[in-house]
Amino acid sequence: MNLAGKKILVVGLGKTGVAAARFLTKAQASVVGTDTADENELGSQVQMIKELGIKTELGQHQTDTFEGVDLIMISPGVSHTIDPIVRAQNRGIPVIGEVELASRFIREPIVAVTGTNGKTTTTELIGAMLKNSGRNVFVGGNIGSPLIGYVEKNEPAEIVVAEISSFQLDTIESFRPKVSVLLNISADHLDRYPDFDAYAKAKMRIFENQQEDDIAVLNGADARVCSMTRNIKCKKLIYPNPQENENGAILKNGRIILKIKDKMTFNSKIQNPKSTRLSLSQAKIQNGPSVVLSTAGFWGRHNRENACAATLAALVAGASVEGIQKALNEFQRSTHRLEYIDTINHVKYFNDSKATNVEAVIRALECFSSPVILIMGGRDKGSNFNALNDAVRKHAKILFVMGEAGNSITSALGKIITTKTASSMKDAVLKAFQAAAPGDVVLLSPGCASFDMYDNYAQRGDDFRKAVNKLK
Repeated sequence: MNLAGKKILVVGLGKTGVAAARFLTKAQASVVGTDTADENELGSQVQMIKELGIKTELGQHQTDTFEGVDLIMISPGVSHTIDPIVRAQNRGIPVIGEVELASRFIREPIVAVTGTNGKTTTTELIGAMLKNSGRNVFVGGNIGSPLIGYVEKNEPAEIVVAEISSFQLDTIESFRPKVSVLLNISADHLDRYPDFDAYAKAKMRIFENQQEDDIAVLNGADARVCSMTRNIKCKKLIYPNPQENENGAILKNGRIILKIKDKMTFNSKIQNPKSTRLSLSQAKIQNGPSVVLSTAGFWGRHNRENACAATLAALVAGASVEGIQKALNEFQRSTHRLEYIDTINHVKYFNDSKATNVEAVIRALECFSSPVILIMGGRDKGSNFNALNDAVRKHAKILFVMGEAGNSITSALGKIITTKTASSMKDAVLKAFQAAAPGDVVLLSPGCASFDMYDNYAQRGDDFRKAVNKLK
């Protein structure tokens, strides 16, 4: 793909947009950047753009800016259905996303992970399994470093492992992972997609360009995943309970039992595994004692499934059984994903700010056997909060709600659990502290986006941590 001299518009100047603009500028393209946020909202990102000498249009999108260019590259946070993008496409101007752009310059095999929940954990696990097996791996995409940053750095790894969101899949054309992983599909981002079916179809695009010699790792326990992947072209590895005629991994009694009869690897260096059984019993809990969680420990139901998916993907990408087991033993959760913060007056506090949809809240609640004081709220993404009824009734003793979605959550759950409103994170944590009894768990698991009060989920989680620390 020759970029020199091309007029390229980068839409969205967050972390990914700036990385793409930097790469395009170095490739001698003529770049313009646009964002509906103003200079104050973008902060340090604006300074980075200015240092690159890139012309910018901030605070709005002007239609004229989207015309007369050779290519438009949009960041994941920008919908490909906004009017100026649609108008440009109707005029024949190509529109791609950063993942598509990066993939055109990546020659190494890509392991791509998508799904509604568990993407980050699974992506990081695959990376750890491969690194522990002596592989040179890049891990990034929708987490950490954008794929275009890997291209720009020009230090090729053996394997690229990338978390890929539905927003990124919306704008692919030729993106073709060697191994694709689909963890699950449940309702999310219905504020951006017209309906659930459109969201699910976006996830399915991860298989769009795969061929017969490529591999898909699929959650056979998710009925929607099974039905939607029935006719994909590539080879399949199924978990956690493959049928007799299927290759994959069986999850049983805290063990992962590999069941791969056919040749499924693409890495010529890989050797047949010495063992077909891996254990989840030695996993550690990040910063916290294992007695906090239920008997499932670190590997709750959803994370046991994530471990199966990661094991299969890493194995076919060239990981050894020994390297996989080492990663399972040593892996620790990411910040803001059921992150243990502290114990105060025999009450334990957990930050699950990354839980931005209803299914993620359910999975978090299922990890605890102790009574949970739950903090939820933020910007509603079109969620059905009634789906939380059973999990809340079983695991939670009181609910504090905050942010724009507070009334919607109260309307759905207020009849089954004592529900109170908090004006801020500090207020929610203080009220939870006052309501808690020894042995309880205070859990921030919002089930919503953060953008009504914060720039992102990480900032929200940091605010929770700060509020908890002030209790001492």
